[in-house]
Amino acid sequence: MASQGVASMFALALLLGAFASIPQSVESIGVCYGMSANNLPAASTVVSMFKSNGINSMRLPAAAASWVRSNIQAYPKVSFRYVCVGNEVAGGATQNLVPAMKNVQGALASAGLGHIKVTTSVSQAILGVYSPPSAGSFTGEADAFMGPVVQFLARTGAPLMANIYPYLAWAYNPSAMDMSYALFTASGTVVQDGSYGYQNLFDTTVDAFYTAMAKHGGSNVKLVVSESGWPSGGGTAATPANARIYNQYLINHVGRGTPRHPGAIETYVFSMFNENQKDSGVEQNWGLFYPNMQHVYPISF
Repeated sequence: MASQGVASMFALALLLGAFASIPQSVESIGVCYGMSANNLPAASTVVSMFKSNGINSMRLPAAAASWVRSNIQAYPKVSFRYVCVGNEVAGGATQNLVPAMKNVQGALASAGLGHIKVTTSVSQAILGVYSPPSAGSFTGEADAFMGPVVQFLARTGAPLMANIYPYLAWAYNPSAMDMSYALFTASGTVVQDGSYGYQNLFDTTVDAFYTAMAKHGGSNVKLVVSESGWPSGGGTAATPANARIYNQYLINHVGRGTPRHPGAIETYVFSMFNENQKDSGVEQNWGLFYPNMQHVYPISF
């Protein structure tokens, strides 16, 4: 996260994230370990929770550098796969995004860690058109910076990370679609796109990203879903029952892929815990667990 120099790099430093595997393997599903709370279990306990619940991949948040030294490097079987430069970077900071990614890539290479891929995580909101997926495109504003981002990823063989939240798309305008389309429970095809039928908004959004990236020379760039989930409280249709339905369908579904891109979609459920230092409402209620380590609802990995 730098731009043309060290100062710009530090300006974006708080947005650095990392993706790790416990143990060393590539799984199609993981969980985001958010830490915006003051009542969470000890980090070493959380690692044990991931293992005991069969969760093999973890997304670490921005303030994780010292945590990694103290808790991850102590576990030699942990394999870091990606460094994510920026989470939903917007506005003027986007001009620094690719230079920052290049700087981090260079630093990793100098440290003998060139196998770790450098990427960034974007919001679903950068899609100006997402339905039908064959018409997928970035907004005019996003086009200006996503072209260089996609070209960097294509050169380095890194994936694009995308935060995909069907709940937020539905809740923004509930009258625009049936909730079942967002919740994975539609009984049949909702969007017919040529010979491809789409029954859920998650697949529609993933394939729209692929179409949008292809327009910038990224036809071979993989998409990783860096965040997805459904809140269990604090908003319309935000209930433990709906959160369980969405996340269990998500876990079961991503191993199969989308109509246009069959095969496992590497996906990170948001989030491990409810986080009490986020804004009140749905923001505090995305967790699979309460801070006391009890399930918010039953879920199986």
